[in-house]
Amino acid sequence: MQYLITFLEGIISFISPCMLPMLPMYITYFAGGSGEKKKTFTRSLAFVLGFTVVFTLLGVFAGTLGRFLSRYQTAVNIVCGIMVIIFGLSYLEVLRLPFFKGVQSGTRKTTGILSAFLFGMIYSVNLTPCVGAFLGSALMLASSAGSTFMGMLLLLAYSLGLGIPFVISAVLIDSLRSVFGFIKKHYKVINTVCGLFLILIGIFMMTGLLQAALSVMM
Repeated sequence: MQYLITFLEGIISFISPCMLPMLPMYITYFAGGSGEKKKTFTRSLAFVLGFTVVFTLLGVFAGTLGRFLSRYQTAVNIVCGIMVIIFGLSYLEVLRLPFFKGVQSGTRKTTGILSAFLFGMIYSVNLTPCVGAFLGSALMLASSAGSTFMGMLLLLAYSLGLGIPFVISAVLIDSLRSVFGFIKKHYKVINTVCGLFLILIGIFMMTGLLQAALSVMM
């Protein structure tokens, strides 16, 4: 259940208002002007692996921190839940957090797989303000899990949710233009649903209902 939540958070991050519009520009740089789908695929995959490494390491850190605080599990759940609710309110623009302002459009040209991988690692820092609300929620889930291994897996699931649509779009960008247009047209509704989703997850974490549900399922 937790992995499904973080995977969905990754997908939602992908269609965020500051991530999706920049996708064609990313893909143009990955293609290197050649227009070859094979090169675009391998370089976009390397880019995804780059930010997956960084985000997974963040999950390890969050899970390790949560393990040391496991004796204060109730307090950890409340604090993490409040943080996720704040992220949700920021997504609804009820609260304005300057940190979540999006990324700059200054990308660089990639010349190979290693270059794309390093680009992904470096750009994960620049992506953070854009995907911050859902990345933060995934990290809060990792902290409340109280396990280094689970923290790593949760952020890996988040990275897959963000990365799989990215790689698919890199190959099928022309076929998916109408889908992207529909998403852009309905950003307001999507943002509202996403914000409410985060708030709901936060409430479940605060009240311990999420942990209780996971215990029953396990």
